[in-house]
Amino acid sequence: MRNSSQTGSAAARQKSGRPRSHGARHDPQVRFRLRITAGEHIAVGPGKIALLEAIRATGSLTAAAKSLEMSYRRAWLLLDELNGSLAVPAVESAKGGANGGGSVLTPTGEQLVETYRRIERTATDSSARDIRRLVAMLAR
Repeated sequence: MRNSSQTGSAAARQKSGRPRSHGARHDPQVRFRLRITAGEHIAVGPGKIALLEAIRATGSLTAAAKSLEMSYRRAWLLLDELNGSLAVPAVESAKGGANGGGSVLTPTGEQLVETYRRIERTATDSSARDIRRLVAMLAR
């Protein structure tokens, strides 16, 4: 008989030695989530890099925010924090008006995205054997 304090998951783990799977199985995805912090805030991280890439693709902070399903305010705050963390801003923005304004990555912004993505690729490539070992340990 099961102890009344045991949960269903604990009972499943007791029988099989591992927790019961919830939902459909998916192929494992490996993601490195590099963050560079400065004090209490994240100076560079995956969200800020994704925002830069969206600005590059759309030419607009508003459109970039929409494409990432993020509020304009959140996007603006992330970009303001990023630009304030860098010696040279990553994005230049023109005010709206008759010509519509817009945003463009500076050479620093382009270099930041390129370097960040290269670090991710290098980490993934360098860790490939260990990643395969970890993935092989997952329940299937």
